[in-house]
Amino acid sequence: MKKNDEGGNYKPFHESILIPQAILWSKFERSFSTSFGQRLVEEVSQILARASGASEVVRQKQTNIDIDKSQANEIEEHSQKIKEGKLKGLWSDDLKSISNVKKSNVSHKAKIISDLWFKRDNQEYFFSIKTVKPNIDQTIEAKRDLLKLKINNSKANVYYGLYYNPWGEQRDSYKHSPPMKVFNFYKDEVVLIGKEYWDIIGGEGAYEELLEIAERAGKETKKIVESFSSEI
Repeated sequence: MKKNDEGGNYKPFHESILIPQAILWSKFERSFSTSFGQRLVEEVSQILARASGASEVVRQKQTNIDIDKSQANEIEEHSQKIKEGKLKGLWSDDLKSISNVKKSNVSHKAKIISDLWFKRDNQEYFFSIKTVKPNIDQTIEAKRDLLKLKINNSKANVYYGLYYNPWGEQRDSYKHSPPMKVFNFYKDEVVLIGKEYWDIIGGEGAYEELLEIAERAGKETKKIVESFSSEI
């Protein structure tokens, strides 16, 4: 029996219970899902935004903001209360309460990095793109950034996007609880899941077109995978 693995992939119980093919395909699926979420989604989103008429498109866009320090402090306190489970609210309520904070006339400057930014029809769009099952810390950080962007520029379109819903096509079927403590996934207009995400970027019908393209590409990729599988 194999005793050591320098790569940290030694799984004695898995290897005792499962056939090698099952372990291999499980590893392949995790690797594919990770790389797809981190790289390909942003790239496809960028291409789609350009195709939809965006005049400028940038991945990992840095935005320098300048908001009142009292508002910045309120956003931090708001984020901490959410993390501690002391606060739940709609995006519109959060934005309103922060906007109405008495200003200190002291400036708060910060740099916000957006996964995707584009300008279309003289409107700016900022996206925080997450994996389909994000943790609470990632989501709190995203909400903090989106609130700052919106306070800095009330005309900006800001979004928290998941490129598909693991529980189906309907928004109200989503069930991963950590991010749902930060946003109201069923009502907040800044939350985009699946079709809503792709259609905001590429226009109505973009989601269905992407699935059709994936299916056409899949005819070739499935042949490659099946060929590889038969050699195991």
